[in-house]
Amino acid sequence: MTAVSSRISVRRARVLGVLFLAFGAFTAVFFGGRAEGGQDAVFGLGPNVPALTLPVRATMYALALLMVFLGGVQLFRGFGRRTYVVLGVVVGIFVIGSLAYAARGKSLNFTSLLNSTLLRSVPLTFGAMSGVLCERSGVINIAIEGMFLSAAFTGALVGSVSGSLIVGLIGGVLVGGLMGWFLAVLSIRYRVDQIVAGTVINIFALGITSFLSARILQANQALNNPGRFQVVDPPLLGDIPVVGPVLFRNNLFVYLMFGAVFTLSIALFRTRWGLRVRAVGEHPLAADTLGIKVLFERYRSVVLGGMMAGVGGAFFTLGSVGRFDEGMTAGRGFIALAAMIFGRWSPWGAFGAALIFGFADTLQTRLAILDVGIPSEFLLMAPYLATILVVAGVVGRARPPAADGKPYAKEG
Repeated sequence: MTAVSSRISVRRARVLGVLFLAFGAFTAVFFGGRAEGGQDAVFGLGPNVPALTLPVRATMYALALLMVFLGGVQLFRGFGRRTYVVLGVVVGIFVIGSLAYAARGKSLNFTSLLNSTLLRSVPLTFGAMSGVLCERSGVINIAIEGMFLSAAFTGALVGSVSGSLIVGLIGGVLVGGLMGWFLAVLSIRYRVDQIVAGTVINIFALGITSFLSARILQANQALNNPGRFQVVDPPLLGDIPVVGPVLFRNNLFVYLMFGAVFTLSIALFRTRWGLRVRAVGEHPLAADTLGIKVLFERYRSVVLGGMMAGVGGAFFTLGSVGRFDEGMTAGRGFIALAAMIFGRWSPWGAFGAALIFGFADTLQTRLAILDVGIPSEFLLMAPYLATILVVAGVVGRARPPAADGKPYAKEG
């Protein structure tokens, strides 16, 4: 077994080395070769901050040389435990090169790019938090997409009827919790295969929201006009150079996201409740022996996870576009699931992964606007391609909770 694992590690190291070289070659040939001499890329960093100007061709060749060097070291020597850190560095360098090439002869607002990244990561983060809560207790949750759709529809409808965005948000959260309860009943009480149960919920949510949207919302547009939460700009904080516009000029959902990540991280790893949740997800029999109510803990965690996904779903309508459209989540629930795996079932790790996927989503939009010469179909694939790479194991194998996906039957 050790020999097999060693061969896999060596093969993965070589594949990554070739990948680094490919990134470098592409940057030199496509970006550097197509850039004209004397062209500069200007990155705006916000008001009262001097813009950053880079000579495009020289920057491309310098970045390509650095990536080729790292690829050569990876092939012939390797970076050991730092391999995936270097992978992140290479991807970051490639992204910088892409942005510099896209902005050649133009100006790119870098703070706006970061702010958009943060916004696009909001539903992914809440979806990943939902997955963390469920799977830490031992229940696989692939129903995040269905929870997103249900909460988005409910948020728009309830917000429109009540005339209150807060009431709409509460409605979305409650429906997300209801979908979580449905998943819990199927998975915990009836011991339905959890993948099948999640798939059923996703199909049901897509069908019911599409049907109700066609029958109710399209017939009466007043029921699909809830508005959206406005930007909250705290005094002084929003004026901090670079950081202020990114972190402190956002709507309510961004602040809820930071609060959820911070709170869940402490609750899972610093409280008795978190210890019980992790115990029933790792070794439910031992937890039951110690007097922990395994089924109750799983029910509670899955319902809370559904409510967390409900906040993410409500973002699509109340925090983003201000209306509901059929299938508007566009597979973001599955990307959130990948973010949870990438983040190794931890709140902060999932948040970091959500930022990466959010950046990939933002990047394809900005590159399309700047007309970089890459077909739009390839640009649209960026966030989904990043998801496939993560799930395929480019970032290494991650160990889920030991009892994840395993039904528990109380003995005696």
